[in-house]
Amino acid sequence: MTAAKLLRTIRLDPSDTFVFARAAEPGEWAVPGSFLFVDADVETMGPKERTAFRSGFLGVSSFGWSTLAIVTPVTEAEREELLTTLATRLMRDLGAPDIASARHAAAEEIAFAASLCDHPAQTLVAVHRSVEDGELRERFRTLVPRAEALGPEAVKGGFRAFDFFEVDGEDETPTEQVDLLALMKDKA
Repeated sequence: MTAAKLLRTIRLDPSDTFVFARAAEPGEWAVPGSFLFVDADVETMGPKERTAFRSGFLGVSSFGWSTLAIVTPVTEAEREELLTTLATRLMRDLGAPDIASARHAAAEEIAFAASLCDHPAQTLVAVHRSVEDGELRERFRTLVPRAEALGPEAVKGGFRAFDFFEVDGEDETPTEQVDLLALMKDKA
């Protein structure tokens, strides 16, 4: 039997503290948090809220955002504590009608987070959200340490910490384009 795993927030650099209105603390249990964007209008969001929409995992304790999450083993006691914390936040912050409804919604979100953890512990996970044809779409990517992904011989030719691997069934790569020339003209 494989050990249960869930997501924790991770901060590889301080950028989350600049790009999100509220950054999650490193090491918080995390869920995708897409339920916060069900009725959101991306066009009217501010830049930091839009960044959370596009690429954030929700830290359950702080309700802050993290660009990356890391697959981590979880005990049953930790999972139960996470369920209680998320259900409490759903009632207090989002108006869930009662604890039974809040626990049910929290359990569904945690189960979805667990479904993203079918990878070795310490695998990094990133998300890209968009609205396509009026529906919320999420694409998840994993960043696997190169030695684990390709074997020890793979790192002999030079150091590469991570490789990107496509999620099964994904045929499109999310792209964002930035017109640097236009940005420079705007600054002038």
